[in-house]
Amino acid sequence: MMIKSKAPLRLGLAGGGTDVSPYSDLFGGAILNATISSYAYATIEPTDNGKIEFVSGHAENVRVYDATNELPIDDRAFELQCGVYNRIIRQFAKKPLSFRMTTWIDAPQGSGLGTSSTLVVAILGAFVEWLKLPLGKYDIAHMAFEIERIEMKMAGGKQDQYAATFGGVNFLEFLANDKVIVNPLVIKPDVMNELEMNLLLYFTETKRDSAQIISAQVENVKKNDLSAIEATHQLKQQAILMKECLLRGETNRFGEILNMGWEHKKKMAATISNTLLDSIYEGALAAGASGGKISGAGGGGFMFFYCPGTTRLKVSKALEQFGGHSKSFTFTNQGLTTWTI
Repeated sequence: MMIKSKAPLRLGLAGGGTDVSPYSDLFGGAILNATISSYAYATIEPTDNGKIEFVSGHAENVRVYDATNELPIDDRAFELQCGVYNRIIRQFAKKPLSFRMTTWIDAPQGSGLGTSSTLVVAILGAFVEWLKLPLGKYDIAHMAFEIERIEMKMAGGKQDQYAATFGGVNFLEFLANDKVIVNPLVIKPDVMNELEMNLLLYFTETKRDSAQIISAQVENVKKNDLSAIEATHQLKQQAILMKECLLRGETNRFGEILNMGWEHKKKMAATISNTLLDSIYEGALAAGASGGKISGAGGGGFMFFYCPGTTRLKVSKALEQFGGHSKSFTFTNQGLTTWTI
């Protein structure tokens, strides 16, 4: 028997950073995101040898443990797997499990598409399928958040876990006490097709430590940095404007709203952008893009740009000089999916 799961990565279209405490607790946050056709995968093969074997990537990393009630979080390559396992044993199984788990992701970790949180959702989904746990979508997303942010103390927000679990285009509201409201948006097919054709997803061939960037954002809110807080307010407003833009089919405003977010995002923390990212952004606009943003916390990874009309090929060509590459994608409406073979 094999238990399988997959969860989609996401593009954070607007409002990024407003899902991070303490800002979301104090002021409430709002994010608009959409899942894409790149995934995190997890497969569980039950065994009876008293061992737990983790295989990461394409069999590049392997770690074997004795089956026990709690695994040590001492190997960064498998810390997410161990963290989810520990929660499952503590809350549900109440005894050691023996199995082989294989995981992989369609994008590099640290690239800004929500890879780590999406992998947590996929792993958690595989356990839910295997053990037939009575958990709904909100339960899974919130548990993934608790495992990553509270139990493992990894800095970050809440949007990725909910995007991966629910899938589709969602307007997410973040309130005090970790309350999250998922509002699925019904967008006309013509509008989604226009976005797919005009959005250029570009990998800068760099990675970043999102935890450090997010920690800087958190500190700016804690010390009442008015400039950073006002920038975050503007990003929340950007999410509302983007939602209205998509629902009304006003795709001509999409790039303009992205560009507004770019200017405010950089004010949240000094490490969000750098000389290379600024040059890439300016090069994209010079070639015809009307706006863009860094995907995720910033500092590197993926960027995406809105290229109106027929400018996408010209923009893609112009960005070749910076050493990165474009990545094709489609939007997807399906979130976490699990099945048994």
